[in-house]
Amino acid sequence: MTLADTVTDVDAFARDWENWHETLEEGRRAPHGFLAYAGFHVLGAEPRRFDGVPGAWSTGEGGPVVELADGETLVIGGTPVTGRHEYGVIGERTFHSADHVTPEHGHVVVELSRRGGQDIVRPLRPDHVLRVGYRGTPAYAPDPRWVIEAVFEREQPRDIPISAAIPEITHTHSTPGRVRFTVDGASYALTLISRGPRVATLLFRDATSGVTTYAASRTLAVPLPDDSSDRVVLDFNRATNLQCAYTDYSPCPLAPPENHLPFAVEAGEKIPLDRTS
Repeated sequence: MTLADTVTDVDAFARDWENWHETLEEGRRAPHGFLAYAGFHVLGAEPRRFDGVPGAWSTGEGGPVVELADGETLVIGGTPVTGRHEYGVIGERTFHSADHVTPEHGHVVVELSRRGGQDIVRPLRPDHVLRVGYRGTPAYAPDPRWVIEAVFEREQPRDIPISAAIPEITHTHSTPGRVRFTVDGASYALTLISRGPRVATLLFRDATSGVTTYAASRTLAVPLPDDSSDRVVLDFNRATNLQCAYTDYSPCPLAPPENHLPFAVEAGEKIPLDRTS
């Protein structure tokens, strides 16, 4: 059911949404936010060098390793590092960063992470064209009718495979259950992805996908109730784009097939004005 009738001050509702969206946009414009990604490199057993990144990188059973040549330095955890540095095995969806400064690009952050069982390196350059030229993300005007009450159907947490925007990667995420809600008299149940004991993510597609909104998926944060309740609120006005809507350098998880809605969710963020490959 919609909660539109409970919104008594539409202007305040709109201002709250505008403040939320501007905060989101400010985060995107950060010097080392995801708009600064300038590459995506999957590590293998053979050491490889990547454009704009110091060292030769590899990975194996012992985890990622970087071999820095004479004259090359990375700052890791505030400490300058030269020669060989072993990271050890890193966990899934954990992130490690190293810093270096170049005359061409200024302060560059080298991000190391593990996604879908693969160790990857991505440089973040504040002067990257996508970040420097970012014009913002359009969105539908906030509308209380897209604030929908739903039922949280708890399940025993279980892992499910989730496809990624980069084909060679498949994510594994835990689901705490589903949300069930009604739109125009029809019932829908969508799978959630756990983000902690009291919050989940809803990845979904709908009839606007590829038309006015990003084709692959959008995402919505869903606060979960405690054990005394099964009620949740889905505010689709706060549906946002995934990083992969802006860059090919992000292996975002995509909506599972059961989360494809047959109607148009005309709320939340639209297709970004800018994108890089």
